[in-house]
Amino acid sequence: MIDVTRDVKNILLARREITCTFKGLAGKLKKLEAVDVVSKHFKLDGKVIVPIKLQNETGRPMVSGIFYIYDDEKLARLHVKPAIFERLDKAKAGGEKAEEVKEAPAEKVEEKKAEEKPKEKEVEKKEAPKKSEEKKVADEPKKEESK
Repeated sequence: MIDVTRDVKNILLARREITCTFKGLAGKLKKLEAVDVVSKHFKLDGKVIVPIKLQNETGRPMVSGIFYIYDDEKLARLHVKPAIFERLDKAKAGGEKAEEVKEAPAEKVEEKKAEEKPKEKEVEKKEAPKKSEEKKVADEPKKEESK
């Protein structure tokens, strides 16, 4: 499934750079899933893995990926563009929100129904005096006309 094309230890930037190909996963592999696969394959528990690039090959079901592995997250944030970390954080948050949305719709529907019922009663109470006032206003011109 994973073929390692290049595995270099960059001493100057204090990171490990891995370039690998994933066979049969074109169009199916996401960056966070690729990070999980790389961490399991290389046994990189406790290290920061930053997916730099995932690129599909034309005409083949293969994905080439470039990953940087850092020992410290602060060092990674200094070396890598902030936009990459923003996208990763957004993807992580999006996955968590999706799980919450799947679990919470039933609860939200019940809460909405409970909230709507008191509002409807209040609206009916407010409308009732208005109708009686309208009748009084409508009756007054008739009295004047009859005089």
